[in-house]
Order: sequence, then C-alpha cells, then structure tokens
Amino acid sequence: MRSAWLLIGTLVTTLPALATEPTAFDLVREGNRHLGEDARNRLVQIRSEKSVGSLTPNIWYIVYHDPDAAAKAAEVKFAGGKKAAVKRPARVLEIFGTNKELPRDKVKIDSDKAIEIATKEPVLKNLKVTATRLKLEDWEGTPVWKVRLWAEKVRKPTDDADVGEVFVSADDGKVVKNELNPLRAD
Repeated sequence: MRSAWLLIGTLVTTLPALATEPTAFDLVREGNRHLGEDARNRLVQIRSEKSVGSLTPNIWYIVYHDPDAAAKAAEVKFAGGKKAAVKRPARVLEIFGTNKELPRDKVKIDSDKAIEIATKEPVLKNLKVTATRLKLEDWEGTPVWKVRLWAEKVRKPTDDADVGEVFVSADDGKVVKNELNPLRAD
C-alpha cells in the first residue's frame, strides 16, 4: 500500500513538469471564452513574443474580428497559458486592410507544427535553433505562419543571432517562402 502512495505522489509532482505550453489553437479556444459571441472564432491574427528557454513562445496575442468594437478588433493576451488581458485596440486595422478575417477552413496547421516545419529547413541543419517568434496572418491571400528563428552563434554559443524567417502555409504546411541566412550565426 505504501508503494502505491509513493507512486501516486511521484506522478502528482512530476505531471506538471511534463505539461507543455499550449499551442496557438489551444489559446484561440481559450480566448473565445473571453469574447462576445459575435467575435468568437473570427480570427484575424495570432502573434507571439520571442520564445525564451525553448522553441515554444509563452506570450501570445490572439486578434479577433469584433464587429462590436470601435476598431473592429479584440485582442486577448496570454502569458504562460493564462489570460493576461483583453483589449479592444485603438489602432484602426481596417484602414490598412489587416483586419481581414482568416478563412477557418484554411487554418489547419497549428503553431507547434509550424515550428517543427520551419526548424527542419535544410539550411539550418548545422545550427542549433534557440528561439522562435510566430505570426499567423494573411499573406498574398492565404493564411501563413511567419516563423522568425534565432540560432546559437558559432563563435560565441552563449549568444544567439536572428537567422531569418520561414513562411509556412497554415493550410497544408508547405514552406512558401524562405528568408533564412545561416551566415548571421557565424
């Protein structure tokens, strides 16, 4: 009986350590809970801060089309998987055409898969990628994950360098544009 309690105690203390950061799609579902019905699932943009300590960012901004807001946008900020703020930004997204709602049927690739695809680019094979920053938005009429990558510097491994960006289609996961320069990590 004592060994069973030890096993349960071990599981209870180690399970939180095994939990992973939520993906962008997880946060979209959570963000829906903090919005009016007319704004739910009406995705305009997802963006993150640069990740720290892993490839998965833990600060995210989910922007929804909100017909009831003055600027027609609502933004939910998440930090560490928890809601940090809900704002109706004053910026006027529609003037610049960036308030375009993303087609739900073409947003299939989640943030974790976009990171996986971007970091497998052949030009990165000799580098240690240390951080990412993601943005999902409309690009040339299709939803695209823009994955910015940082890699460990070759000559000074304690520093990292911005090695560029990979555009991954949110529809089928194909790389549609590669703006990587591995020489920046020299």
